[in-house]
Amino acid sequence: MLPVLETDRLLLRAFELTDASSVQELAGDVEVARTTLSIPHPYSLEDAESWISFITGSSNEGQGYPFALVSKDSNLLIGCMSINVARPHQRGELAYWIGQPYWGKDYATEAARRLVRYGFEELDLNKIWAAAMSKNMASWSVMKKAGMYFEGEQKQHILKWDQFEDVVYYGMTKTHYTGGN
Repeated sequence: MLPVLETDRLLLRAFELTDASSVQELAGDVEVARTTLSIPHPYSLEDAESWISFITGSSNEGQGYPFALVSKDSNLLIGCMSINVARPHQRGELAYWIGQPYWGKDYATEAARRLVRYGFEELDLNKIWAAAMSKNMASWSVMKKAGMYFEGEQKQHILKWDQFEDVVYYGMTKTHYTGGN
């Protein structure tokens, strides 16, 4: 069971099936799908329901910690952020998407900072990393603002909508998080 985490403006909570229509509306936006590594387009209500069922299972198994990002002011879902954990390596991948109406408001940065803290302090991870398409500068800006460092770029690493895309990687170790080198 996921805890409920808070930031100044957000509640980070478990997804519920009742979130499916909001997930479909936000993640189904072609601009959101265009800038993410794994969201397909079109994205149906059935896709959203299946995804919520799947991530609930991974959360229950301790492999993934997917949080619904909910505005405290409006109680509306604005996106998703998760840490997908590789326990044998004490490593977690930060992954996220934000609905287009909420872009440019630093919600992703606020949530990323909170999940980095959760990953190191509660999950006892040694490293947290994230990846984004090179062309998605807003996403890798979030990674940098969350304290991660550029680790590299892989050319033509994924095929998205019949085009090969470069992918950048950012990361942070627990030593760096706690103020060491």
